[in-house]
Amino acid sequence: MKRNWIILTVAAIAIAGVWIWDGSGKGASSGQAAEATAPSLADIPPSPAPKANHYAPPFQLDALEGTATYSVGGKRDKALIINFWAAWCGPCEVEAPDLKAIYEDHQDRLDLYAINATNYDRVRAAKEFVKEQGFEFPVLTDPQGVAGDLYKITGYPVSFIIDRDGVVRHRIEGVVERKEWEKMLKDVL
Repeated sequence: MKRNWIILTVAAIAIAGVWIWDGSGKGASSGQAAEATAPSLADIPPSPAPKANHYAPPFQLDALEGTATYSVGGKRDKALIINFWAAWCGPCEVEAPDLKAIYEDHQDRLDLYAINATNYDRVRAAKEFVKEQGFEFPVLTDPQGVAGDLYKITGYPVSFIIDRDGVVRHRIEGVVERKEWEKMLKDVL
């Protein structure tokens, strides 16, 4: 019985210590929303990398229907979302309606390229997925996994929000809620 009280006392002290440490602003969250400021272009490392505040690694891929080639890298007229996905990916299916709605709402200021993991997927399955979801934005194929390798994709879905200067502002692993997308898009729109 005495041992249980000691364990409970130690646990309570530990919880209080974490709460005080976190509340002081030294922890991961100080209880206040931190204003993220984008670094100036002079502070962006010159070497491209698939992470926030680095230039987006450049690539060119063909559209799923083979009618056009699309490029990523460098300055753009509009901000860009690139979304890596696969037809067999359950979370990709969950995310698809939000991507479609985001594109419909912001297409005047935002491009969206959906990059199919064609090296792990079948073109027929990708085409069926696109038709089923009613995508109106460009769907690209990555048959050799070149873009996937450049962007260090190890699971699906993974998205990147890239500003007009060609800088990655957000890397998004997995599915996020629509309101989170909108918060992140404010940085680039």
